[in-house]
Amino acid sequence: MSGEYDASSIQVLEGLEAVRRRPAMYIGSIDENGLHHLVWEIVDNSIDEAMAGVCDQIKVVLSETEHGFESITVHDNGRGIPTDIHPHYNMSSLELVTTRLHSGGKFDHSSYKVSGGLHGVGIAVVNALSSWMQVKVKRNGKILMQEYVRGETISSGLIKVDEEWDYETGTQTTFIPDQEIFEVTNTDITVIRSRLRELAFLNKGLTITLYDNRKSTLANSVERIADSAKESYELEQDGGELEPKTVLEGKDRVWVFRYEGGIKAYVEQLTTNPIHEDIPYFDENVESNQVEVALAYDRSERELMHTFTNNINTRHGGTHLSGFKSGLTRVMNAYALKNEHLIKNARLKKDLKEKRSIFTGNDVREGLVAVVSIKVMNPQFEGQTKSKLGNSEVRGIVESSCYENLLKFLEEHPQSAKMILEKCEESAIVRMRFRQIREAIKKTQAKGTGKLVECASSDPAEREVFLVEGDSAGGSAIEGRFSEFQAILPLRGKVINVEKARLEKAMKNKEILEIIRAVGAGYRENFQIEKVRYHKVILLMDADIDGHHIVCLLLTFFFRYMPELIDEGYLYVAQPPLFRLKKGNKEIYVLSEAEKEEIMEEWGGKIDISRFKGLGEMNPIQLRETVMDPSKRTLLQVSRKNSIEAEKIFVTLMGEDVKPRREFIETHALEVENLDI
Repeated sequence: MSGEYDASSIQVLEGLEAVRRRPAMYIGSIDENGLHHLVWEIVDNSIDEAMAGVCDQIKVVLSETEHGFESITVHDNGRGIPTDIHPHYNMSSLELVTTRLHSGGKFDHSSYKVSGGLHGVGIAVVNALSSWMQVKVKRNGKILMQEYVRGETISSGLIKVDEEWDYETGTQTTFIPDQEIFEVTNTDITVIRSRLRELAFLNKGLTITLYDNRKSTLANSVERIADSAKESYELEQDGGELEPKTVLEGKDRVWVFRYEGGIKAYVEQLTTNPIHEDIPYFDENVESNQVEVALAYDRSERELMHTFTNNINTRHGGTHLSGFKSGLTRVMNAYALKNEHLIKNARLKKDLKEKRSIFTGNDVREGLVAVVSIKVMNPQFEGQTKSKLGNSEVRGIVESSCYENLLKFLEEHPQSAKMILEKCEESAIVRMRFRQIREAIKKTQAKGTGKLVECASSDPAEREVFLVEGDSAGGSAIEGRFSEFQAILPLRGKVINVEKARLEKAMKNKEILEIIRAVGAGYRENFQIEKVRYHKVILLMDADIDGHHIVCLLLTFFFRYMPELIDEGYLYVAQPPLFRLKKGNKEIYVLSEAEKEEIMEEWGGKIDISRFKGLGEMNPIQLRETVMDPSKRTLLQVSRKNSIEAEKIFVTLMGEDVKPRREFIETHALEVENLDI
């Protein structure tokens, strides 16, 4: 260590420089997630206007500058950011909120009763992390504008703009994410679209329109919108709800989201095979808090719950989720006690006669699809990313509200109540039968980790485990691995399809048990992300039809039994090479036919080509060089950017019902490329 450490060593970062120096403190990361966080900060300001009842239109526009950089515009018809001079700081209120941290109108609840933005850093952080930002405000019949470069104001005061708006009042913010800050500067249309649709569900009556005007994303669109499609079309029409509508206007794509049914429509979308017609739904104010809940039961075993606080997706739950779970368990036990004649099982009938609760939380949540949305004045989140709610008083409020309203629903809808009760009873019976299997699993876990070949490191953050297809490839992987941080779990044959099999059957599958033991964090409702033993779980299968099928089966397992593993970014799919090309001293492994043709054209002349039909054909050195060496391999990180579409695709492709699967194949058959690989 060199240099003196004295008073001159102490620095004070002025203005927004602290944000530029340490962006992750404010937006979580500088990768794709951090980039999207900028969009949400601006969109959330417009949503706060909607929650205040002064905004019913929001437009989000993705465009490209003449230099190829992406710009994002968010335009609402809210009240517009105040533009008058602030008496204390002697600058416009607009400039104050865009250039000063912890400034805003959401601290005293006089302008906003509830809001998603709480710290007064949203738009200022976006300004700091943008290479350019412009804000236009329409108030009192005139439009004023100000521009900024990397957080610094470049226009003296506010400039009057002469242009026509569709809205009488509102705010329009346009920014270009700074390429000096972010690893990527192009937003993902799937992520943006999914979140905006979610916000439309959460704010019934609000219209959100998304425009994608980017030429590059149109050219590379995964959605394969035909160039000849000139007309508007709606993806679905259900119960009068306006579904995402895509319009091809020249080269632009437009989606319109509006749901009069709110979260009730959201639950209807998420439920694939409901067992009852009526949807339990309530929306009430309790002690200055708004509690809104919708739920349904379908015939599957899955448990799907989405929770929100002030429109923020609290994907790690919190006290509102705990309150909902407790209230649901209480109400189903209370209803069973009042309607003992509906219970068929003798053991459960005996417990009821002795006034004992017959259902556990797991019993009443099997097959449950629920959305819990609350609005509170002073939410306490864990961290700036706000993924978990901590308000202790919220649990009791939500629990009591759920108990009273759901009990009322069950009493007023006896046929639906009967179907739901039968579903809970069926789950309870399976649980009682499954108790012995659970004990067997615990004993097996205590004995060790079976076929797992462990690595030396004890730090989960640097540890990796490869799930390898077949003992032969597993043997090569064991020899070729980096034993310090890479573990190997050979899998024999195909794992069971958990989308079709009940829990008790899935837990008899040896390969499933091996995976659960290796990951070490439990499964389903007992899964604990902090106990995961590896921060990279890598699926390594042959690059053929069977290999892809095994990957699908494993993805289904992780999606249903360990979704948090996906959400945390711990699940990956390895990309083994298809070919080895060799010419003289040059040797290269390639992943696709197209890449092979490109290399052959570049090299020219006679080239030795080897085609790998499976991992078993690769020796340990080749496996090490192509799929295990972190500096050379290609991994695909698994994510679920659109929860609704993810649910639909797993149910369609892996579920019991053959008809939707056949229709899916017929619809997309002509889009298939490289079927043999």
